[in-house]
Amino acid sequence: MGKYLRIICTLCLLLTLSAVTSAEDLDEFDAEEATVEVENEPSTVDVPYESPVPIDQSKVYLADHFDDIAQFSKRWIKSTAKKEDISEDIAKYDGVWELEAPLKDALVGDLGLVLKSKAKHAAIASSLIKPFVFNTKPLIVQYEVILQDGQECGGAYLKLLSDGPDTRNLGQFHDKSPYSIMFGPDKCGNDHKLHFIFRHKNPRNGSIEEKHCKKPSERLEDYFSDKLPHLYTLVLNPDNSFEVKVDKTVINSGNLLEDFTPSVNPPREIDDPDDRKPDDWDEREKIPDADAVKPDDWDEDAPAQVIDEFAIIPSGWLEDEPTHISDPDAKKPADWDTEMDGSWEPPLVDNPICTDAPGCGKWEPPLINNPNYKGKWRAPLIDNPNYKGKWRPRRIPNPEFFEDKEPFKMHTVSAVGFELWSMSKDIYFDNIIITDDPYIAEQWAASTFEKKRQKIARDSESVVQRLANLTNDYPILWVVYIIVLGIPVVFVLYLCCKPKSASRMENEELKRAAETKKTDALSPDDAVASGKSQDDKIEENVEDEEDKEKYSDKDEDEDDDVEENEKDSEVISDQNGEGDVPRKRKPRKD
Repeated sequence: MGKYLRIICTLCLLLTLSAVTSAEDLDEFDAEEATVEVENEPSTVDVPYESPVPIDQSKVYLADHFDDIAQFSKRWIKSTAKKEDISEDIAKYDGVWELEAPLKDALVGDLGLVLKSKAKHAAIASSLIKPFVFNTKPLIVQYEVILQDGQECGGAYLKLLSDGPDTRNLGQFHDKSPYSIMFGPDKCGNDHKLHFIFRHKNPRNGSIEEKHCKKPSERLEDYFSDKLPHLYTLVLNPDNSFEVKVDKTVINSGNLLEDFTPSVNPPREIDDPDDRKPDDWDEREKIPDADAVKPDDWDEDAPAQVIDEFAIIPSGWLEDEPTHISDPDAKKPADWDTEMDGSWEPPLVDNPICTDAPGCGKWEPPLINNPNYKGKWRAPLIDNPNYKGKWRPRRIPNPEFFEDKEPFKMHTVSAVGFELWSMSKDIYFDNIIITDDPYIAEQWAASTFEKKRQKIARDSESVVQRLANLTNDYPILWVVYIIVLGIPVVFVLYLCCKPKSASRMENEELKRAAETKKTDALSPDDAVASGKSQDDKIEENVEDEEDKEKYSDKDEDEDDDVEENEKDSEVISDQNGEGDVPRKRKPRKD
């Protein structure tokens, strides 16, 4: 049976290995041949990764996966500028930038831009492949962030730099470099933000003003603390509508004209700054009644509280005991100078005798509210006959009014950069893309961010979950499971239910015969072999037992003779010569 079990186990193992190998081959084929889908199912094998390529380069203004160190060195420029109006020792942009894999759940070959330093200013920027002009095409900005050390205080946002002479030299990129849009996460203390700020140009006077998007209604705390990759996406449309997404889920949306502070367009009318309230303008809705008279019994001098005349001293009150006594354990300091410090007196402490008493010292009756107290008399209020309402200055046309119906048409963007200060290290950025086609951004995320999520999901799966996912991907494995589980079950049922063979029956008869020989009982075969009937054998055995009982009461000498005679018993041969049957001869009586 052990041999059969070994054969079955070997067969099951070979079937399982062949099925898994086939599944892996199919998975490799799918990874090479199949087109990338936006929604990928979690993989149960190592997630394959290749540096992404936009499906339509003509619609892309920047796409960087940071996997190519040589290209990164050519494209990105670290700032060497200094901030103004701050201390010299922290003014320089000397934060360290490196290309590294994530600290955990890294895909093979996937690198990202990492801000290594904390408590330092850091800035880095790259020119776009071509400038983005805000005209008739939407703007999609998308990138990944992993706060690998969490975030205590600092930002992970990017800036779309405005085209112009101040942004041509990216080596001097700093906090005052003009930008068109700032987008991304930021936190300090308990204030969690997801910035979307755009700079709007006043068409009347050319001044620039920052417009801040309303706060999202969704909670943002987890994005700063879970240390997982998060995908931040901004979609800005020519009709002024916008969407802010995190991990492909919309958490904020609205319109540039309605959901920003301060408003893009100023009010049509404003208060006249030269208007003044007339001197006779009465804003009092109620006034004291001039005809009212104070009642004669109104005593304004009556106190609010009086002594309770009916109060009595509590029982057990110790009037002769002071509430405080000198501390008996206090000692005069050794350096106390009587001439300089005066006479020393021990500090006062609570009198311990008063602890269990209702009180000590002189007793005084308590105060109660005065029932005759009315306070200061004031005349009642009546409606003001001269009331004209609240005065407001008149409204005049706003001399600074303008109406910009297309705030989407911002200043052209020619570069993108990170200009940050953070109290946390190892901030990881990856897979930045700027495009005018939402589908391209989705495909880019499917080949980058989604694979990271698959890797995390795979690493957190149990063995049972992996088998279930693999079976969903490759239903042919159900055949393997049925075979692997079915063969042992069938084999066990066969062993339990099969009929007994002839050889097995013979073995059982021999076993019963051996058990019989171990006893003194005569079997039918013994009787036949001796040529006597079974009754004769039984009769002889009975006679022998009777003889033993007769001589059991004799002295020791006779017992010895009996034992010797029993030893001399002869074997009587069968008359037919078919066999010998041992037989005891009766002892001779002397």
